[in-house]
Amino acid sequence: MTNPPPIEVVLIRQVGGYLATPLFLVDEDGNLDYYNEPAEILLGHRYEETGQLPLEEWGPLWKPTDADGRPLAPEELPVAVAVRDRKPVQGSFWIRGLDGVARHLTVTAIPLEGADGAHLGAFAIFWAS
Repeated sequence: MTNPPPIEVVLIRQVGGYLATPLFLVDEDGNLDYYNEPAEILLGHRYEETGQLPLEEWGPLWKPTDADGRPLAPEELPVAVAVRDRKPVQGSFWIRGLDGVARHLTVTAIPLEGADGAHLGAFAIFWAS
């Protein structure tokens, strides 16, 4: 039996459900925990069909590349950097949505910490730019 998620994670997911801006949430290991409906449009896939995934799987799933077309490793993505370094990160890169559409994204990733100071992961808000 798994433990329920920390209340801070539940609240971020709840807020994400009301946002008009895409939101992507990962746990303290960088594993995909959730993305909202506006994110589904840019990622080209519903969260219910993707579900929770480890960083090694979701990182390359959308084929992220830099401005020169160089593939980005999962650990180079802003939300992974925010988890690792525990500091806000902003960046932009290209993805290919699972609907086949290439999109240029701007991302702001913010680490998430519990009231007790526990590192809970990070969330990212992003938009097509």
